[in-house]
Amino acid sequence: QAYEELFRSCHIKYLRQVRRDNYSVVRAVLFQIFSQGIPFPSWMKERDILKLPEKLLYSQGCNWIQQYSFGPERYTGPNAFGKLRKCMEALKTNWAEISATRDYEERGSMCNTLFSDESKEYKLYEAIKFIMLYEVVEAYEQIKSTDEPVHNLFSLLFARDSSSDPLSFMMNHLNSIGDSVCLDQVELFLLGYLLEVKIRVYRLHRFNTEEF
Repeated sequence: QAYEELFRSCHIKYLRQVRRDNYSVVRAVLFQIFSQGIPFPSWMKERDILKLPEKLLYSQGCNWIQQYSFGPERYTGPNAFGKLRKCMEALKTNWAEISATRDYEERGSMCNTLFSDESKEYKLYEAIKFIMLYEVVEAYEQIKSTDEPVHNLFSLLFARDSSSDPLSFMMNHLNSIGDSVCLDQVELFLLGYLLEVKIRVYRLHRFNTEEF
């Protein structure tokens, strides 16, 4: 009944099984973006994402980035910066290449190849995680220095005891994504905000309730 409802009223005609691990939400969102040929979000066209790890480490003095965890691979220490740079390169290169491919079937084939190679796809997810962290740092600095209003989702994020600042956000939430947990609702809001997409989540087991 839930699947029939997706087809009838939600206008969803195709379903794809996504490998279930603690990256599954990020994987599903990124696969949709790539397979539909959605281009870089506007802010990413204006800024070189390859420079974000360097900017966070040197310009904003976030030495604690060495405590960043790459999913199941925890605490890489001084190697974190170099690994993050490679993740950002993988995201930028693959996104540019796939979004520039106009043929739908060719794009789908490229996606199938990319998302079946764990070593490659995990780099994409870690790049997305890092962009989430970078934007949280930016919002936090903006709140501290200028008292300018920021998007409501950052107010929600910093209101949690477990993510009252960027370091606690990384240690208590971000580092666990890909390892032991998926995204909380606030992180899902942040993901959609950064990628400039609306993420719809259907809870099939909640069919015929308001939480569907």
